[in-house]
Amino acid sequence: MAGRKIVWTESAQKERMDILIYWFEKTKSKRYSKKLNNLIKDTLKLTADFPQAGRKTNSGNARIKVVRDYLIFYDFTPKEIIVLSIWDANRNDNNSIHPYSNLK
Repeated sequence: MAGRKIVWTESAQKERMDILIYWFEKTKSKRYSKKLNNLIKDTLKLTADFPQAGRKTNSGNARIKVVRDYLIFYDFTPKEIIVLSIWDANRNDNNSIHPYSNLK
């Protein structure tokens, strides 16, 4: 079904903004942040049309789409794509196991 609305959870929206701010501060330019944000949005638009294309996880109905070095965790209904989290796949810290990351 086409036309699903893309809904960001508050935490996922914050994670996306943190990523975009990180790249702005690192590159001193908005160019890469804008390109990455557009890539994320384009991926989610395509996901809205083909929600089952994402890889299944063991965490409920959550699925994963990969965008460059980022994992987008989402769920879907007939009317919505719900973005649960966006995660840096290169993240290297003590909390590097994401709660949605158990893949099937």
